[in-house]
Amino acid sequence: MKTKYIFVTGGVVSGLGKGITAAALGRLLKARGLNIRNQKLDPYINVDPSLMSPTQHGEIFITEDGAENDLDIGHYERFTDVNLTAESDITSGQVYLNVISRERAGKYGGGTVQVVPHIIDEIKDHIYKVGAEDDVDVVISEIGGTVGDVEGQPFLEAIRQVSYDVGRENCLFIHVTLLPYLKKPGEIKTKPTQHSVKELLSYGIQPDILVCRTEKVMTSEIRNKLARFCNVRFDSVIQNIDCGSVYELPLVLEEEGLANVVCERLQIAQGVEPELGDWIRLLEMTRAKRMPIKIALVGKYTELHDAYYSVLEAMEHSAVGLGLDVKINWVESGLLEGVSDEEVARYLGRPAGIIIPGGFGPRGMEGMIRAAQYAREEKIPFFGIGLGMQMGVVEIARNLAGLDQAHTDEAEVPCQDVFFFDNLTEEYRSRIKEINFGDLPMVSGAREIYIEEGSMLHAVYGSNKVSERHHHRREFNPAYMTPLASTGLRMSGINSESGRVAAVELPDHPFYVGTIFHPEFKSRPTRPHSLFHAFLESALKHSKGE
Repeated sequence: MKTKYIFVTGGVVSGLGKGITAAALGRLLKARGLNIRNQKLDPYINVDPSLMSPTQHGEIFITEDGAENDLDIGHYERFTDVNLTAESDITSGQVYLNVISRERAGKYGGGTVQVVPHIIDEIKDHIYKVGAEDDVDVVISEIGGTVGDVEGQPFLEAIRQVSYDVGRENCLFIHVTLLPYLKKPGEIKTKPTQHSVKELLSYGIQPDILVCRTEKVMTSEIRNKLARFCNVRFDSVIQNIDCGSVYELPLVLEEEGLANVVCERLQIAQGVEPELGDWIRLLEMTRAKRMPIKIALVGKYTELHDAYYSVLEAMEHSAVGLGLDVKINWVESGLLEGVSDEEVARYLGRPAGIIIPGGFGPRGMEGMIRAAQYAREEKIPFFGIGLGMQMGVVEIARNLAGLDQAHTDEAEVPCQDVFFFDNLTEEYRSRIKEINFGDLPMVSGAREIYIEEGSMLHAVYGSNKVSERHHHRREFNPAYMTPLASTGLRMSGINSESGRVAAVELPDHPFYVGTIFHPEFKSRPTRPHSLFHAFLESALKHSKGE
């Protein structure tokens, strides 16, 4: 079978859930035995999200190959359980950077470089690269933004051309749009969708399928009206009604017949019954009555919850199986600085567990240290990830190992001879006073971790070797392993390649784990990550006073 290409566009307003729709469709097609890949084509000029503020853009999702991606890539991986690559997140910035770099190198032979054909061809090359991976049957590419956005025009022209390159029998356009409900007259309005399709037609693209976001059930009359005015078949007007959980969407769209229409239009044989049993069981557990449990999340970017999207999803994956309903107490770490112990306890709100996720920069570090201290002293289950792990270790160094000025160089404060995290190369040590720490190389992507036998981590993983995804610059300084070990802190996870500390734990604590890696990126709805499961299991025991 030739590779098929599906393009998902959005109209009327942003935030309609194109990414979730594309991810859910990927899940349905994979359930039919197809090898699928999802891709995001984002019109913003940033080369990637690495320098974008988490409070504006949300989290950076890290793939196995270390690429720093838009959070929609996380949706794709969680729904399809397919590990994606750097080619799954392409921005205008990347496209223009590649073309301009090629021009500067004289690769165009002195010719005029233009949007058509050079920029368009670069976009198409990235689309086809995904299709060339591992005998991919279907590529689902989501176009970021909304139809009509100026910056999105090159991407629309590129996908229009793809339809002619591969043939319409191998290409499908899905348009996700809004059907607003007006309460006063009590009507669903189709005019915004009609105008959106008209705008899409102006770019030479006729949608094959409409996926309509709505809070009210569509009637047959509304479907007929949309089909006639938007020139699509009646069975290709798909209702995407508001759901209680994003994980309901694959089954909602399956009931609507989306995947069957897609396979029929793309001439994909449908002799296989979709394997959705695991997803049905997931929803049964999700909808069951669950016990509320309070978890304090102490972070730097709490004003935008999407900054910690994968952490929240990883907790939800484990909570469902444990019959728990996680209630997050969002605590901005800066609020815990310069206040009394009583105030710290008040802000944290007597939680069943405390989690400190990753981040970069000095702001809020002292508040994270206070939260870690509270968790350690009060025997509250604690999970530190990335910067959260580092601040937990700094707290132990200060308060148990007697290293009063222990810190990380990222704190940008004098800490005399104690550099708690650095990259430890000899060249770095010789230039320690002059180096620009912002230039330190990023450790990103999958790394093998050796897990010490007999440790709690070994019991959780059930193995002495695991692969986890990293996203950090600073490493643990081995010069302080001995004083820290004297406090009881156990370095139970070691990077097999570099020999650096990757995970720590406190054996005399109900659950005290810190990981320099980010396990949230590998958690899946039907396959929760064991570390989050163990953390919530311990939090449940703590809430019961066990």
